[in-house]
Amino acid sequence: MSAIAFIVSESEGLERNVGPEEWATRVELAALYRLTALHGYDDFLYTHISARIPGPDRHFLLNPFGLYFSEVTASNLVKIDLDGNVLQGEHGINYAGFVIHSAIHAAREDARFVAHFHTDDGVAVSSQKEGLLPLNQRALALLPRLAYHDYEGVALNLDERARLVADLGEKSLLLLRNHGTLALGATAVRTWLDIWSLERAATAQIRTLSAGRENVLIAPEAAQTEVARQLERLGDDFIANHDRLAWAALLRRLDRELPGYDS
Repeated sequence: MSAIAFIVSESEGLERNVGPEEWATRVELAALYRLTALHGYDDFLYTHISARIPGPDRHFLLNPFGLYFSEVTASNLVKIDLDGNVLQGEHGINYAGFVIHSAIHAAREDARFVAHFHTDDGVAVSSQKEGLLPLNQRALALLPRLAYHDYEGVALNLDERARLVADLGEKSLLLLRNHGTLALGATAVRTWLDIWSLERAATAQIRTLSAGRENVLIAPEAAQTEVARQLERLGDDFIANHDRLAWAALLRRLDRELPGYDS
C-alpha cells in the first residue's frame, strides 16, 4: 500500500447503502473532525481521528486526505480494513494514520474512536523530558490514564505498531514523544473530552513553565492521590449522564457554527 492510497466509488446516497450503525458512526466521527477544526486543533491536512465500524470485520473510518477537517462529512469518510485496503471512499488516506490507528483498533476492543493531534502545546509537552506534570486539577485527572511512546520517526513502519500498543497498555491517553497527543474511547464524546482535556492541560503546562521551572508549584502528592480516588468513585451512571449532556451541547454548537457534518 502506498503512502497515499486512492480509490473511486459512488458516495451519493451513501446513507441508504450502509447500515444504520455505520451511518451513526460516520456522523459521530464527522462531528469529531468538525469539533477539532472549531477548536483549532487541526494541523492543515495532517493528524487524524478514526472510528471502528460495529461488526466482526473491524473495518474503520479515516478522514479523506486532502480535505480540511472543516470539510469532513459523514459521507466522504474513507472506509479501510486492518490491512490498509481502501473499501469505500473517493479520496486517499494518510498512511501514517493507518499505521497508528490500525494498531490500536486491532488491539483494543474499547477503542471505538481514536484521536491523534499535533497541536503546538501538545507537541511541546510531548517533547519535554518530564512529560505531563501534576501542575493543575485537569492534569491530575489525566495522569493515572496517561502512557508514553518514544519517537521512532514518521509512523510509516508497520513494526512500530506492536511497540506502540505495548506502551499504551490499558491506558486511554498517550503522549507520543516529540510528536503529539492521542486519546481513545468507547464513545465519540468520551474520546473528545479526553483529548480536549489533555490539550488543555498541555496548554496550561506550557504557560505555567514560562515562569521558569523553579517557580512552579507541583500539586502535593496527597492531593494527587485524593483526585484519583474521587474519580474512581464516580459511577457509570454519573459519567454517562455527564457525557450525554456534553455531547448534546457540542452538537448544538456545531449546528450553529459549522453545520453539515451529518450529510
